Amino acid sequence: MKSTSTRYDAIVVGGGHNGLVAASYLAKAGKRVLLLEARDELGGATTSVKPFPEYEANLSRYSYLVSLLPDRIVADLGIHFKTLGRAVASYTPYHRDGKDDGLLVSTDWDEATADSFRRLTGSDREGKAWRKFYGEIAELAQRFAPTMLKPLKSAAELKSEMGLPEVWRNLIEVPIGEVIRDRFSDDIVRGVVLTDALIGTFVSADDMQANRCFLYHLIGNGDGQWRVPQGGMGALVKELYRVAAAQGVEMKMRSKVTALESGPMSVRVETESGESYTAKDLLFAAAPQHLARLRGSAVPDSLEGAQMKINMLLTRLPRLKSGMDPRIAFAGTFHINESYSHLESAYADARAGIMPQPLPLELYCHTLTDPTILSPELVAKGFHTLTLFGLHTPAKLFDADPEGAKALAMERAIASLNEYLLDPIESVLAPCREGSLAIEVKSPLDLEKDISLPRGNIFHRDLDFPFLALDTGDQPLWGAETDDPHVFLAGAGALRGGGVSGIAGHNAAMALLAKG
Repeated sequence: MKSTSTRYDAIVVGGGHNGLVAASYLAKAGKRVLLLEARDELGGATTSVKPFPEYEANLSRYSYLVSLLPDRIVADLGIHFKTLGRAVASYTPYHRDGKDDGLLVSTDWDEATADSFRRLTGSDREGKAWRKFYGEIAELAQRFAPTMLKPLKSAAELKSEMGLPEVWRNLIEVPIGEVIRDRFSDDIVRGVVLTDALIGTFVSADDMQANRCFLYHLIGNGDGQWRVPQGGMGALVKELYRVAAAQGVEMKMRSKVTALESGPMSVRVETESGESYTAKDLLFAAAPQHLARLRGSAVPDSLEGAQMKINMLLTRLPRLKSGMDPRIAFAGTFHINESYSHLESAYADARAGIMPQPLPLELYCHTLTDPTILSPELVAKGFHTLTLFGLHTPAKLFDADPEGAKALAMERAIASLNEYLLDPIESVLAPCREGSLAIEVKSPLDLEKDISLPRGNIFHRDLDFPFLALDTGDQPLWGAETDDPHVFLAGAGALRGGGVSGIAGHNAAMALLAKG
């Protein structure tokens, strides 16, 4: 074992976006910071790769959209990173009464959206209910978002501060499934609303974990809009690296931490390669389950990851049976077989160990908003990327036969998508070497193997509401603290860590700086 003579103010474990944000804030405050990353590259889930070597296409392999990253963090750290809005929020094709059509929801309500609701439901009632529901959430988001970068408040204090008791009740005190059933009558409309409560978690509509997921998805930056990262997720990682390096953060790759000792005055870590480093404090930006193992503590139970991701490169966008222009349909979130009743039945099947069929899916096309992830040659030829998420595909469905289950999940995903396409998706996939097609499948087990997400859980662990159950008095807490005063949580597993936000990294740095 080799021990460095350098003593750091802080060691950050994990070089994902949260770890880089935390390290940058500390270094900016004058701290001497060492960041240790287990892999040979930074970014964690926020990376861009070329999954198909034949083509110059840089896809966001894991994380793919940005909602929660606060403008304040971007400004504080001088991050040169741009996100792009989408004119289309979602499109949901359906087949009813012998006709193919689709529910179009524009980001800003317009007549095309209103007409789309009328065709689906037969009146304006559901559209009005939609506008009222999301208008209430938008008002809460504007008030809630700034609190994410401040010390935690109690539930009672925050509820009073928000001044929207009925909205608070609907999102935080009553199961979201009950609220959706009460506010909406159409099965497809109900399902579109429910999807925001399910991405990244494996629960039914009446589990309060769905409420937490829903809240995180809709309060981002005060407007809740899912925005496209210009240049892909890799552009964010490059900028965070530039900022961290400029602030003097020392970064070491291939430095997996295998041991941790904490004393009254400092912490010491050892890496797989035999290096040893000492610092006053440690910020852990990897999953808290890994921290528990390093400390010899019990690893808490948590939900499994429940999303299969498929990345595709297309020679052109497929035509739809509904007749909708694919450049509109795929510009937002494209919902497939996600009615409320089907989402609930798919959950029941998956819980029983059965791969859902038809598989509920969500897709989006990055290149319709931001073509810069493709080479100019591919853009000129009309190529596009397509990102697909399969819902209710928990890790346990892949345990017995990982590759066989992946093949089955891909088969069911393609079949589910093709129900609504005039051009089968296989007919527009770019050809690769030896006759294969440009399609890459990642299961929850792959996410665990590739980027150390426990059971593929993109939130690291079960989400918590972003407040304290009880008032802690004069002691401010940031949601990063552990029972060790020298160890802080700085990743998605922190109290306010879900999503690509940097909030957990910011708050861990603030918690450390607050103690002096």
